[in-house]
Amino acid sequence: MVETRKVGQFEINPIGVGCMGFSHGYGGRPDEASAIAALNHAIDIGYDFLDTAAAYGMGANERLVGKALRHRRDEFTLASKCALGATREGGRAIDGTPEGIALTLDQSLDRLGVDHIDLYYLHRLDPNVPIEESIGALARGVEAGKIRSIGVSEISSDLLRRAHATHPIAAIQTEYSLWTRNPEIALLDTCRELGVTFVSFSPVGRGFLAGAVDATTTYEQGDMRGPMPRFNAPNLAANLVLLDRFRAVASDQGCTIAQLAIAWVLARDPAIVTIPGTTNAAHMEENMRAHDVTLSDARLAELDALINQTTVSGSRYTAAMQSMVSTEQFA
Repeated sequence: MVETRKVGQFEINPIGVGCMGFSHGYGGRPDEASAIAALNHAIDIGYDFLDTAAAYGMGANERLVGKALRHRRDEFTLASKCALGATREGGRAIDGTPEGIALTLDQSLDRLGVDHIDLYYLHRLDPNVPIEESIGALARGVEAGKIRSIGVSEISSDLLRRAHATHPIAAIQTEYSLWTRNPEIALLDTCRELGVTFVSFSPVGRGFLAGAVDATTTYEQGDMRGPMPRFNAPNLAANLVLLDRFRAVASDQGCTIAQLAIAWVLARDPAIVTIPGTTNAAHMEENMRAHDVTLSDARLAELDALINQTTVSGSRYTAAMQSMVSTEQFA
C-alpha cells in the first residue's frame, strides 16, 4: 500500500499526474479520446492528485480534465491555477489583480464542471500587484466555498512568507529535480518551517531524465524545451554524458531512469509530493512504480554528486522565461 502524504486538508498519493502535456507545452499531443482514456487509466491504477491550470491550452486542459473525470470527482484531489494566461499571439500575460483572479476562478470552475477546486494556485506573481492582494482574492474564494486550499507557484522564500502571513498556504509548486536544485537555496527550508507542502513539477527534467531527449532530438513548434539552454548545443552534449552515467546508476539500482529520478525527489523530504507529467498510460504505470525504489544514503549521495547545479550545463530558462518567475537562483 502506498504511504500517503498531506497537501492542505487532503491525504494523497505523493506521485500525482501533471496534465499540462495533454494540451500545452510539448509536441505529440494525443487526440481527445486517447487523452480521456489515459486520464481515466491514471485514476484506475491509483493516482489521486491531478494538476492542471487555466493557462494550459488557453483553458483547453481544464476542459479536458473536466470532460474526462468530472464523473469521478470524488476519487481524486484536483489542483488548478490562476493569474497566468496565454495570449492568442502565443505569448503569456499575468493578471494577479483581485478582479482577474475572481474571473479566472469562475472560468476554471465552469471549464472543469465542478463547484469547487481542492487546491488553487497563484500560478505566477503579478509584478504590478502586491502578493497580499492576490492571496486575499484567493482567500475570498475559500470563503465562498469555491476553493478548499490555496497554493502558490514559482515564488521565492520571502514571497512565500508574505503569502502565508496573509492566508495559510497549503502548497507551493516549483520545478525540482536532480538537475534543477534551486529550491534547495531557501525554499525547502521555509516550507519545513511553515508546514507548507512542496509540490515538485518536472521531476524527470521535462523528459530529459527519462531518456526522452538525445542528440538527434528536434522540437516541434510550441515545445517549450526548444529555446531552453540546457536542451540545446553546446550544453546538450555535456548533459547527455551525465545522462549516460545516470543510466548506469539506474541499472545498478534495478529501476528505470525515470523511476530513479522520481524516487530521488520523494526521498528529499517527507513533505514533498511530485507531479510527473505524461500523456502515456505506460509511463504512468512506470512512474507509479517509483514507490518501489528505496534509495540508500550512499545512493543518494552518489546521485547528488553526479547531477547538480554545478555539473549540469546551461540555465533552466531563457532570460525571458526567467523574468516571469520569482524563485531564487544560484549565483
